[in-house]
Amino acid sequence: VLGVAAVAGAFTEKILKAMAAFNERPIVFALSNPTSKAECTAEQCYRLTEGRGIFASGSPFSKVTLPNGQTFFPGQGNNAYVFPGVALGVIACGVRHISDDIFLITAESIAAEVTEQNLAEGRLYPPLDSIREVSLKIAVKV
Repeated sequence: VLGVAAVAGAFTEKILKAMAAFNERPIVFALSNPTSKAECTAEQCYRLTEGRGIFASGSPFSKVTLPNGQTFFPGQGNNAYVFPGVALGVIACGVRHISDDIFLITAESIAAEVTEQNLAEGRLYPPLDSIREVSLKIAVKV
């Protein structure tokens, strides 16, 4: 389910539980900003999907630890991972036109940096502290 309407709480308990009932790994993207307008919180997603939800948000959320001890690190689905690497590659190579292919390459590069451990922690993106390394890899491929 994809939220971009800035309606806080739009992804209700009923909706999130239904998503979990029909999907082994329900995808919940609560992308509205600011945090106060997010369709649900990371904690709601992970708790109501019994830790099976794949969550990304437009706003930052802190890590979530469920009663069973599972800890998740919600991903912030924004351009923080995209533009540093794209800009570096474009400037270094003197690119005059930024094609859609550059953004596809960027998405594939970011995805390639996500490890199995990252996925187990609920991360859709590599940890933010690796942004410099990820950006350099994107720039090289651009």
